[in-house]
Amino acid sequence: MSTAPTLLSVEGLTKSYGGVHAVRGVSFSLQAGEILALIGPNGAGKSTCFDMLNGQITPDSGRIRLLGEDTTGQPPRAIWRLGVGRTFQITATFPTMTVRENVQVALVSHGRHLFNVWTAIQNFARAEAGGLLELVGMGGYADRPCGELAYGDLKRLELAIALANKPTLLLMDEPTAGMAPRERIELMRLTARIAREQSIGVLFTEHDMDVVFEHADRILVLNRGTLIAQGSPAEVRRNSEVRAIYLGEGLVYDARHREGAAS
Repeated sequence: MSTAPTLLSVEGLTKSYGGVHAVRGVSFSLQAGEILALIGPNGAGKSTCFDMLNGQITPDSGRIRLLGEDTTGQPPRAIWRLGVGRTFQITATFPTMTVRENVQVALVSHGRHLFNVWTAIQNFARAEAGGLLELVGMGGYADRPCGELAYGDLKRLELAIALANKPTLLLMDEPTAGMAPRERIELMRLTARIAREQSIGVLFTEHDMDVVFEHADRILVLNRGTLIAQGSPAEVRRNSEVRAIYLGEGLVYDARHREGAAS
């Protein structure tokens, strides 16, 4: 049994829109250094759940605790200040600024500095920004305009920007969306390594089942707003309800792939 501290505790999280139950009584926890995947078919409630954790949506009921502090209903800025980083399906960077300057802007915000970032940013925390870029494999791109980056490199930059907040919890919404298969695997391997080295808890949503089953320590499965299964990748793969509702074809392929590799 793991002795890592619990970073995130979610109890009975619920959200409805009219008569539609987007999320129904979802409960789970996340430990330091753990990689937790949240999966489910379109409309399962993944984005709504994420937005409640991040403070963009207030739940109808339930509790969210970050490091023991109740963050239910707190605004995104307050939650970010507590050490929650987030990446999005669509990257949001300043295309005319350099790669380093994009990270420096995040460091300015983390340090709550009040000077004019547009005139002083070039000289602020250059070494720290460079270190973050080296960490994600982007050190050689530091002086390039962000608008010139390939999409996979933008995703790495987004990870560096999220790490500038020194998060204890990282929320990643479809982190590999739009990436080539090899880039997806490389990005999640990098994320998993950093998370375990720095004891960062990671909760991510993902449609690519190869990414999920290779990198997640545990998997949560939502269907129609309800948590229908949770456990290790092996336990989720064996779950008959998950196979029937969501992962049937993928799991059949996975089983055949493993049999072929073993023969």
